[in-house]
Amino acid sequence: MSALKYDWTQEQVNQLFALPFNDLLFKAHTIHRDNFDPNYVQVSSLLNIKTGACPEDCSYCSQSSKYDTGLEREKLMEIDLVLKQAKTAKEQGATRFCMGAAWRNPTDKSLDKVIPMIKGVKAMGMETCVTLGMLTQEQAFTLKEAGLDYYNHNLDTSKENYANVITTRNFQDRLDTLESVQNADINVCSGGILGLGEKQTDRASMLISLANLDKHPGSVPINLLVPIPGTPFEKVAPPSESEFVRTIAVARIMMPKSVVRLSAGRTDMGEAMQALCFFAGANSIFYGEQLLTTDNPDTGSDKALFETLGLNMKC
Repeated sequence: MSALKYDWTQEQVNQLFALPFNDLLFKAHTIHRDNFDPNYVQVSSLLNIKTGACPEDCSYCSQSSKYDTGLEREKLMEIDLVLKQAKTAKEQGATRFCMGAAWRNPTDKSLDKVIPMIKGVKAMGMETCVTLGMLTQEQAFTLKEAGLDYYNHNLDTSKENYANVITTRNFQDRLDTLESVQNADINVCSGGILGLGEKQTDRASMLISLANLDKHPGSVPINLLVPIPGTPFEKVAPPSESEFVRTIAVARIMMPKSVVRLSAGRTDMGEAMQALCFFAGANSIFYGEQLLTTDNPDTGSDKALFETLGLNMKC
């Protein structure tokens, strides 16, 4: 078993990225096999419970009010519809239901409307996750009391590249929310997006920020940018397939017991690329045809992929 490490340096992680591809994948897969069933993939479902009109200027996001992406603003969904969607997700094999709202930070009044959703999903026997923006410490305690299992708050990119992506908040704001979540004893779900104009050293730096938290995140989603017309990043060149797989492998090595999730961008990943990601240590996906506002493979395609690769969704 690999000992957990919380003091990674840039040089150490740069060296991991520099390993020959086969050596890196062998190392990552060995660590993955030591900590997980290599043929089991956890399945989560993600629902956008409040769409658009976000005041942030994230350069990749269709929901920012700063850009004209053709997305229509929608108010917070009614609880009955949310729970209906959760029930469907469970029937299709999802074990965790994630709810996302396009807020910079929730007001206490908004949080009061989300809490019954959390309790309702929890009552179905599913793990619960929300992503609502930045939290105060008191709000994190409130979510814990409501029974929340995971809080998603992605770092997106490195602290060095952050200002090139977002200017309406800073990198430390992200870390402060993660600290509040961990202080409330809620599992952190935090990762990043590849394809934000970053260098390999930025990917290393982002993973260091996650792995050097007081406790490693329970889930680490790794997204491939889905370019959205109308956003500043609509024409940014994506990373190569090998660069993406390398990042999955390094994340697995650095955070041996964390669940590493293949998130947005899987519609652009072929069978072979996803297979390499699973071999390198990814062991979770988002299930369902829509991730917030971007497309995702349908459940039939994912079931066929799992059957081809001999993967399963049940322990």
